[in-house]
Amino acid sequence: MPTVLYAIGIAGLFWLDRDSSERTSKALWLPVIWLMQAGSRTISEWLDVDPAAAEVPGQLPAGSLFDQFLGFGLILLGVIVLIRRRQLVRDLLKASWPVVLYFSFALVSLVWSDFPSWGFKRWIKALGDLIMVLIVATDAHPITALRRLFARIGFILLPASVLLINYYPDLGQLGGLNTGVTTNKNTLGDVIYLVMLAALWQILSLIRNRNERNRARRLLAQCVLLALGIQLLSVAQCATAVACTVLGAALMLLTSVPLVRRRTAAVHVLVLCLLTLGGLVKFVGGSGAITGALGRQSDLTGRTRIWDIIIPLVPNRIGGAGFETFWVGPRVAEVYKLVGGPHMTNESHNGYIETYLNLGWVGVCLIALILTVGYVRAVGVFRRDTALGALLVGYITTAVAYNYSEAGFRVFSLQWLCLLLAVVAATRIVSVGEGRAVSPRNESLHEPDTPLPIWWGADEEEQIPATNPLRAGLI
Repeated sequence: MPTVLYAIGIAGLFWLDRDSSERTSKALWLPVIWLMQAGSRTISEWLDVDPAAAEVPGQLPAGSLFDQFLGFGLILLGVIVLIRRRQLVRDLLKASWPVVLYFSFALVSLVWSDFPSWGFKRWIKALGDLIMVLIVATDAHPITALRRLFARIGFILLPASVLLINYYPDLGQLGGLNTGVTTNKNTLGDVIYLVMLAALWQILSLIRNRNERNRARRLLAQCVLLALGIQLLSVAQCATAVACTVLGAALMLLTSVPLVRRRTAAVHVLVLCLLTLGGLVKFVGGSGAITGALGRQSDLTGRTRIWDIIIPLVPNRIGGAGFETFWVGPRVAEVYKLVGGPHMTNESHNGYIETYLNLGWVGVCLIALILTVGYVRAVGVFRRDTALGALLVGYITTAVAYNYSEAGFRVFSLQWLCLLLAVVAATRIVSVGEGRAVSPRNESLHEPDTPLPIWWGADEEEQIPATNPLRAGLI
């Protein structure tokens, strides 16, 4: 009975949020499925089909063939979609050059890796992340696509997590911790905080735009989603997710104040104050009280000890061990032996250190470049649409903070996917050009070079703009 009631509730949320005023491509379901897998469990785990073998320190991990074929199928379909949108994809990739540079160097780094074939498989999966992001960003209505992407993910994963935790503890609780649809509390925390920020964006946007169609229904759906997120956040026991939710929500709410909304310089001041405050807490000595309040020890629950052990093990300080190959092979057994105790790990629990281990200082600099360029372009969106701009700035800012205690710059990580989405979507939206307001009702897109079939959601009424704003140098 609870399952039936929750299924009805999920269907009700989709009904409340429906909006037929704009069409998005049916291909949007590809990134929805991709992100839902990143934010929950693999299909093989849900169906108990061909489960992946347990990882053995010192040996290459053996994944599920079922999941690999499914992932390859999604990537192949995504490539077909992007080929049909190739003109916009080409221009958008050219404008998103920091992201292209990062993925290119990741591929080159496999030349000096001890496990190039394994790293190449991971790179293909990472390319799948970028493909799914590009599908969203190149939709005919990218802002509407963003809204529906997060709504669909949230409407399914959050209620399902509440259902599993409360009524199916064998599935929703692992090791005495509430994990919901995921396999660990940190992943659940990622889902909660990222979906909650997206729901807050839609709520703020709907409150401000009183003429939106179906405003009351959509506002109710997003408020329910936000309430579910708050409930889950209280039981997830994920300090990082709590901190990022507070940081992102505070930034979005403060930037909605008219005084700040009319002055983009105030956004820089807010972000700078938040980052400066975090730095002072770390270096002046207040970290013990803060981390204690968040449920961690002053050494971030043993993380600093792990960092001291693994950093000297990187084989190449300039280029790292090779993309996603530090944590495979005999080196892992050595790390396990040195770390020992309750802190056994297969990651550094720090995104910047994780990047350094795999891609060296070059990789760290490229991540910094992505964050910087993404932030500048997100502020550019803020000048056009303050609610959406605040969300994109929030995602980038929380990514900076998140990766201090968790490794978020990783393949198939929901946090990494949302960071890429914020950077690439900001680039797409800013490309609309000066003197034109960006809203879900006046977006435009170049048609692909070849007609889209109906299955992919091509709109017959769309017309090809006379010029390409990306080529015109507007970004």
